[in-house]
Amino acid sequence: MSTREAGGSEDPIIESRDQLVAPMQNGEKPKDAWRIGTEHEKLVYKRDDFHAPSYDEKGGIRDMLLALREFGWEPVEEGGKVIAMRGDDGTVSLEPAGQLELSGAPLENLHQTCAETGRHLDQVKAIGDRCGVGFLGLGMWPDKTREELPIMPKGRYEIMLRHMPRVGNLGLDMMLRTCTIQVNLDYSSEADMVKKFRTGLALQPLATALFANSPFTEGKPNGFLSYRSHIWSDTDPHRTGMLPFVFDEDFGYERYVDYMLDVPMYFVFRDGKYIDASGHSFKDFLKGELSVLPGEKPTQSDWWDHLSTAFPEVRLKSFLEMRGADGGPWSRICALPALWVGLLYDQGALDAAWDLVKDWTMEERENLRNAVPKLALDAPVPGGGTLRDIGREALKIARSGLTARARMNTSGDNETGFLETLDEIIASGKVPAQRLLDQFHTEWNGDIKQVYKHHF
Repeated sequence: MSTREAGGSEDPIIESRDQLVAPMQNGEKPKDAWRIGTEHEKLVYKRDDFHAPSYDEKGGIRDMLLALREFGWEPVEEGGKVIAMRGDDGTVSLEPAGQLELSGAPLENLHQTCAETGRHLDQVKAIGDRCGVGFLGLGMWPDKTREELPIMPKGRYEIMLRHMPRVGNLGLDMMLRTCTIQVNLDYSSEADMVKKFRTGLALQPLATALFANSPFTEGKPNGFLSYRSHIWSDTDPHRTGMLPFVFDEDFGYERYVDYMLDVPMYFVFRDGKYIDASGHSFKDFLKGELSVLPGEKPTQSDWWDHLSTAFPEVRLKSFLEMRGADGGPWSRICALPALWVGLLYDQGALDAAWDLVKDWTMEERENLRNAVPKLALDAPVPGGGTLRDIGREALKIARSGLTARARMNTSGDNETGFLETLDEIIASGKVPAQRLLDQFHTEWNGDIKQVYKHHF
């Protein structure tokens, strides 16, 4: 989730609707300026007894963050607590229960993305060795109850933890027990954004299936392959889901603004502190009628904060976020941006990818999204066949898109090699969660603690 810092003196008050549309419009970039931003989270545990370390304990989360200074990272504080580290490779920040996230820098190609990922994992592994800490690349804690997990000292999390049980049954699980890989991508125009948004939403269940990696809850199989994805279906209906309006003929920046104005608020950030505005209306805020800040109108930073509090399968800010994948090990982190860059950053590939899904009805899209957490690649798709069949076609298209980009490394290799791990999943028909379940029932003999041998 976003790491907020106090804004500068230049933070204009929102006086017109144009200012609400501006973040999306200002995200437009010519193709040669498109970048790739990759975010990935990992579960952190103490190697001696596998507990999730607290913020303050010796060798815990704070100590790990501060240890990153030796690699050139600088602390970001909130309320006197270090909550993130900033550096050339982006931001290392904390999720609510101490999941460690790298929000990577915007990069030109996938070779750079994988190099960035490698640097980050080398750094945290080195620190982890000294602190007695290991990392799990999964979509959800395989054995921890909510009560066993620590809470990180970030003001927005305190507000969200109070609010989540009011609007869904699994929101606390989303915050405390899950991890994801996410890709942030650019667009050149409103029309380009619309096509990428629609294609990304329709194919998001494919990413969920290929990266399904959360089959355990509290030490036992939970009946799902991506329980993380299922959790989102009962988190908060006001700010999650497949966004049917994106497929309407009049969809564009204005319609997304309308959607965000209907999303209830979480908070307002003032003087370095979060003020609880959960459930209140941003529309009232625009009129100066927000009860927790009477008479005040929102600034552009307030609107940007609000844009970060919706969690649909694809999210729009000044770029598009692909949000459907479970967390995973290093070997799969680079595969997710490879999939989406291949599908969306070449016009021929984007056209072909949209052709795969353009005739699906909204009901069919919803049915597929709802089937994937349990069935993954075996989920039926509109017109017959399974998602595995769509996956074969999508990977061919992605490969063609990456080939057309022709972004080479120093050895003369293009970016298509990053798809190989997904090719293997499609060829076998087994997603990561199914392999974990096989191990659980055979070589692990039902002992979930064996999963800790598979840390990064």
